Amino acid sequence: MKFHFHCGLLERLIEVQGMHSINKLKCTLISVFTLFCSMSSNAATIEMTAVFRPDPSKPMHNVFQNTTPQSGHCKDHPNYCEEGVFSIGVPIRFRSVAPFLPMHDERQGPMFRVPSSWKELNVTHDVTGETETVRMRVVGIGGAYTVKLPFPEGMWNRPWGYAPAPCLHGGVAYASPYFYAFFWKVPPNAGTCAKQAIQLIPETYGFAYQDLTFSYELETPQPLKMSSGTYRGVLSYSVGPHKEFDMGDIMLPDDDVIQLDFALNVEHTLKVDIPPGGNSVVLEPKGGWQSWLQAGRKPVRLFRDQTFNISASSRFKMHLMCGHSTVYDQCGLYSIEARRMVGIYVSVSLPNGLTDMAGQPVRQMRLLPGEANALQFQPGFYVDRAPGVLHFEMPPQRVEEMLRPPVGQRYRGSVTVIWDSDV
Repeated sequence: MKFHFHCGLLERLIEVQGMHSINKLKCTLISVFTLFCSMSSNAATIEMTAVFRPDPSKPMHNVFQNTTPQSGHCKDHPNYCEEGVFSIGVPIRFRSVAPFLPMHDERQGPMFRVPSSWKELNVTHDVTGETETVRMRVVGIGGAYTVKLPFPEGMWNRPWGYAPAPCLHGGVAYASPYFYAFFWKVPPNAGTCAKQAIQLIPETYGFAYQDLTFSYELETPQPLKMSSGTYRGVLSYSVGPHKEFDMGDIMLPDDDVIQLDFALNVEHTLKVDIPPGGNSVVLEPKGGWQSWLQAGRKPVRLFRDQTFNISASSRFKMHLMCGHSTVYDQCGLYSIEARRMVGIYVSVSLPNGLTDMAGQPVRQMRLLPGEANALQFQPGFYVDRAPGVLHFEMPPQRVEEMLRPPVGQRYRGSVTVIWDSDV
């Protein structure tokens, strides 16, 4: 984004380049958090989506919104899922490959050991190669067991509606003679939750699990520190005996991997509004020119402060382009009549919520010409149409030069201030 400031002459140049190209300057940046899915052999691959989009009504709420369609437990029973807990229905079926003997050992019957501790994956920006970390953990497991023949009374040590320790009741338990639906909450870093058959369950019952579902919590990166665009990564869980989703030695899955394909898309906003007429900057001494014209007091300093409104949810940088440049890393004003150029300083003050990269407030921080001299800034929270100030100043030594004979000439020049979201 560029604004062209002319001293003594009003012109405006706003340049907003394509939203589709994240390598270009943007007036408004777009970000989405996509967790998505593609099918592969021997893997249940699941699509997940989420989005970060700045909300002016909630400037302090700077987190991704998980927009993955709910499936499984939280879709069917939303009242039993706390805020921030989501569920996934997994297209994996488990079948018994041997009978359950009475009073069997833990691994020789129905058991559930799931990845309830945090697991990390790196996601990488499609274009820049920047990486961030996503964390996920399973907080519940459930589904339904099915049988071909109804069970007699007293088959289990306790009904399946009672979660075995360390699991906790998840609020769901209903049954028919041929199935029993259940859901159990899983505490962090929990071990095995197992049921025990009191009577023999031969293979003729066809004992199986269907409609497997797990609930999860997700920790996403801080979006205000991320670049606009798409970050991708894959998180895989192994399934089977002694793996991450472990259902024991008797209940075997028809897939051995649950694969989550993540695509985090970040939608940022960077917008600057200059009030009407604000691109014409006239430098004057404090109190105007009357003291010189009426009392002969030469001005010491010429300046003008120009306000602007900024909305920003991401890092950005600022620098200048000069119509005339001096040898002192300054933009200049030139008088055709006097054939003389004098330099001016341009600095910026930003509103609360925007700081330099060290976290310090930005107060009259000097801007320099050239992208190599660009200053970087970052938001602590989403800033929406907050006022900032551009300070234009001609220092005393330059005023002295300008007032040397011949005097009374007009000095003009242009300064382009660039807010660049491509950091």
